[in-house]
Amino acid sequence: MPVINRIADYAEDMKGWRRHLHANPELRFDCHQTAAFVAEKLRAFGVDEVHEGIATSGIVAIINGQGTGRTIGLRADMDALPMDEVTGLDYASTVPGAMHACGHDGHTTMLLGAAKYLAETRNFAGRVALIFQPAEEGGGGAEVMVQEGILDRFDVAEVYALHNAPGTPVGAFYTTPGPIMAAVDTFHIHVKGRGGHGAMPHETADPVVACVGIASAIQTIVSRNHYALQELVVSVTQIHTGSTDNVIPDTGYINGTVRTFNPDVQAMVQKRLEEIVAGQAASYGVTAELEYEIGYPATINDADKSAFAAAVAREVSDNVVDDAKPEMGAEDFAYMLNVRPGAYLFVGNGDTAGLHHPAYDFDDTGAPVGASFFARIVERALPVG
Repeated sequence: MPVINRIADYAEDMKGWRRHLHANPELRFDCHQTAAFVAEKLRAFGVDEVHEGIATSGIVAIINGQGTGRTIGLRADMDALPMDEVTGLDYASTVPGAMHACGHDGHTTMLLGAAKYLAETRNFAGRVALIFQPAEEGGGGAEVMVQEGILDRFDVAEVYALHNAPGTPVGAFYTTPGPIMAAVDTFHIHVKGRGGHGAMPHETADPVVACVGIASAIQTIVSRNHYALQELVVSVTQIHTGSTDNVIPDTGYINGTVRTFNPDVQAMVQKRLEEIVAGQAASYGVTAELEYEIGYPATINDADKSAFAAAVAREVSDNVVDDAKPEMGAEDFAYMLNVRPGAYLFVGNGDTAGLHHPAYDFDDTGAPVGASFFARIVERALPVG
């Protein structure tokens, strides 16, 4: 099925917007130039209200339709990742140490395309709130926007968001009712021993061996402490200790991530980490401190809104999956779905490098597809007459 014809007419403009954003990435809450670009476009489109400076650099823009009705929220994230780009493209990042490696430049462009169309046509009864959010990649910008009251302030009844998906054909969609993205927690373990000469380990309390023992024991949480049919990931991702071959150090550090969907499983993991760290430390004669940081909650789609969003996606695409398996990545749109019904969907980005890869690039041919989806969500949720 085709994209909306009028939005297809914007394709070259959208490509230009997206590539400008790609070349000028900003991190976390510091999306001021991006927000200024977005606000300029929105005003040129003739939206009714542009509210800036939310969650430092976020924007909420309002478009009024024909007559009264609910307010539909559409969200796009704007921030980039702290990494260097290796694509060599003529619109590659001009900012050292920052890159749009997750396609937020594309998400922002899709919502801008929908904004232009909706401001022109206004073929809906009610309002649309266009939410341009900073700090999805750490910082929890969605949570801050919720805490600053945007959903109440603008009377948002339901919310929708898209994320591009490398490895899925351009224009294809997938989603699922219920959990679609995992909760993400982080653990830090600080091990304190007693260092000494590498030739005299009997005179030390070796934190290196303790770190290895703790990391190995952590693997039993998944294999022996939880029901195998419940999704759970516990990964040790860093171990740092020592500086040379003949010195046993005083300290060690272990870091990792926990991904869950069920709060009971999340609580079990935290408890077992506390027990393992204490027990292993005692067995090796060292001390160890666990810091457990609870991060983004699970992203949980409302069943009815997920079905509605999938039906709308079928107006734009012949390739829509509405019962996809949940993914173990995390997404701070969860904070909006915690307080309003709505749905989160993936839209194909084609055969590109994966997300968070230095060679990633958003496929510009997908932008009109996402913009058409956003526009149709509003028109179908808020029909005139």
